[in-house]
Amino acid sequence: MKLLNGKLAIITGGSGDIGRSIVKTFVQHGAYVIFTFFSSKKKAKQLSEELGGNAESYKINLQNLDDSKIFIQRIVDKHGRIDILVNNAGIIKDNLLFKMNENDWDTVIKTNLYSIFNMTKHVIHPMMKMKKGSIINMSSIIGKIGNYGQSNYAASKAGIVGFTKSIAKELGKRNIRCNVISPGYIDTRMNSLLHYKIKEKWIEDIPLKRPGIPQDVANCCLFLASDLSNYITGSVLNVNGGLI
Repeated sequence: MKLLNGKLAIITGGSGDIGRSIVKTFVQHGAYVIFTFFSSKKKAKQLSEELGGNAESYKINLQNLDDSKIFIQRIVDKHGRIDILVNNAGIIKDNLLFKMNENDWDTVIKTNLYSIFNMTKHVIHPMMKMKKGSIINMSSIIGKIGNYGQSNYAASKAGIVGFTKSIAKELGKRNIRCNVISPGYIDTRMNSLLHYKIKEKWIEDIPLKRPGIPQDVANCCLFLASDLSNYITGSVLNVNGGLI
């Protein structure tokens, strides 16, 4: 059973581990996927080629409001519709607060939080015309519990939750749903940079006693993007093995 037949989805940060899993899962379920990247041109090209004519990639600076507007308008002009937006792009620049410089703060906030504002602001116009849509924003368990050396990342991910709940109230009457996915410790290349003692502590605290995998997050995205979740909006779906 294909849950996204005939739908067009935009997925930001599609060339990373989690983004790649979301892109592939959506295509497998019948969606046509447009995914964005910024620096991973080779990976984006490889993924597009792997999925044949069912996906295409765009390089875009999501921090820029005008670039996001042009990108969304280009998609609407070409395809006539946007059914799903997954705001997945994100970065880390970890440091203790007393060592953190302004650029470390600004870059993380702009990439992780401004990008969601920029994309959501412009995607809601075609969705309102259709009177239907699903927006999925990627937060993190760190946005709820904080973490040593990640004040910038935690602030950006916590902000996503408040933003999403507000947008869900604004757009509910238009039949546009907006939800959050909050992953815990997922086995990705980004998390592989963590010190092994930190990783051991995370796993020890997880009731399921293992890290998640990108596919776990992709499966939850599929649910929130599909009609199976038609009466769910303003919610935070934790994908963390029972950590909290």
